[in-house]
Amino acid sequence: MAGRLSFERLRAIVIAAAAQLPDQRTGRNTQYEMADAALSAFAMFYLQAPSFRTYAQDGQRAHGRTNAAQLFGVAQAPSAPQTRNLLDPVPPSQLAAPFWHIFDQLRLGAYLRAYQGGFTPWLISFDGSHYFHSQRIHCAQCNETVLNGQPHYAHTVVAPVLVAPGQPEVLVLEPEFITPQDGQAKQDCELRAAERWLKRQATRFAPGSVTYLADDLYCHQPFCELVVAQQQHFAFTCKPESHPTLYTEVALLAKIGGVHEYTERCRVAGRLQVWHYRYVNQVPRRAEPPVFAVNWCEVTITSAATGEQLYHNAWATDHGLDETKLRRFVQSARSHWKHENEGHNVLKHRGYHLTHNFGHGAHYLAQVLLLLNLLAFLMHTALAFCDETYQAVRANLGARRTFFDDLRALLRYWDFDTWPALLTFMKTQLERAPNPAGP
Repeated sequence: MAGRLSFERLRAIVIAAAAQLPDQRTGRNTQYEMADAALSAFAMFYLQAPSFRTYAQDGQRAHGRTNAAQLFGVAQAPSAPQTRNLLDPVPPSQLAAPFWHIFDQLRLGAYLRAYQGGFTPWLISFDGSHYFHSQRIHCAQCNETVLNGQPHYAHTVVAPVLVAPGQPEVLVLEPEFITPQDGQAKQDCELRAAERWLKRQATRFAPGSVTYLADDLYCHQPFCELVVAQQQHFAFTCKPESHPTLYTEVALLAKIGGVHEYTERCRVAGRLQVWHYRYVNQVPRRAEPPVFAVNWCEVTITSAATGEQLYHNAWATDHGLDETKLRRFVQSARSHWKHENEGHNVLKHRGYHLTHNFGHGAHYLAQVLLLLNLLAFLMHTALAFCDETYQAVRANLGARRTFFDDLRALLRYWDFDTWPALLTFMKTQLERAPNPAGP
């Protein structure tokens, strides 16, 4: 890849995707371009504005022009209702490509080397997340349940993320929506959505290069078999209550010394811990044929000083296990928790307002807005990898909220022609030495 990855190159990926969105308008009112609607919404999410109204008020103040036009390539910004109307008919598949284009740019630019040090070159974590719920508002893409005679409508998504031990950021990949499927009588679910994702993305990764991480829900024989059929690996949380056959076999093997045990002492964050492993290879996941054998590993971590239990978990995997692999395997498998902490938690509670109803629509609007929100999250993550000025500003300001509050405040009162100009201004002001004589 020639040259360093930058805001302009990342923005170009999003602009290219917005430019090819289908326009299904049949009337004469075509004042606004589809790309302007998508880029306006993307800019709102990128700046972590809490609503369309707040974004519109902050973006159209001084000098009769908008920073969105300058920074995000918006030629003419539609109003919030117009933006929603324009984006509602757009199929979510039209916004899938930018996720992979950005991933490929990061990978080819060697920005993801730190994410290739796990048990396999890539660790991808699956988890589902609710981002909309209502007893009244709904669309054709909602999943409906009835509780006490009252319908409940919800939107849920499986959003895989790239994770790595010791890395504070997760890299969101193209999501898969949990939504009613054509020709299917059964309600869609998280596992079926993850299966669709696996089948569709099978050729993006080299055989044997991915270990998929997930909670106990995914430790389901057909899903494990699908992962293996795609020539990849899995490490799924494995609970006793969900897998009685497996745990019965482990208990029987333990009585005759067939379960291996190993203990080591590790220093973590300056404190000594005791890691005690129990593991066995090739145990049946269930009693019913066809038999599918998995390898099982359990770890219990205690404080060396007090004996207090700090962590306990167990996984089923297709990776062969021995004493030389246990610590790396557990560190990789435990990276799944980053999906909740660094993924869902950031998106829902640290500025991206994932569960806020920015607009629901009658067709695909809720899904399209979610995709644009995730793309904004992905772009900030990418900049944290590749943009040194961005890194310096974020490090200086510390809290994520402070960074975005400052961004919105600056864009409310000043015009910046480019993103580098804005970041350079922030960096310069933050690095200025205080004046001893006072103001």
